[in-house]
Amino acid sequence: LSLAGLAAKAGRIASGEFSVEKAVKTGSGHLVIVAEDASANTKKKFSDMCSYYQVPVIFMQTKEELGKAIGKEFRASVAVLDAGFAKAMLKE
Repeated sequence: LSLAGLAAKAGRIASGEFSVEKAVKTGSGHLVIVAEDASANTKKKFSDMCSYYQVPVIFMQTKEELGKAIGKEFRASVAVLDAGFAKAMLKE
């Protein structure tokens, strides 16, 4: 999550369902993080979309923790727009 915070400060994060979906479909999203406590529908939607577009997706933390890490309110989904940050997060 600390890397997500750094990526947010660098402006390399898209958060919120619509922005994340757009990032994945346009190819600018390199990693999607979905909160564990997101609805089953949201989890399935991002899981299916990410497998179709071949974007890694991880499920972790709560909506509150995910939002706090990037300096926002509650966030169910976040897309990392930088390949370097995405690679480092996947390594963690």
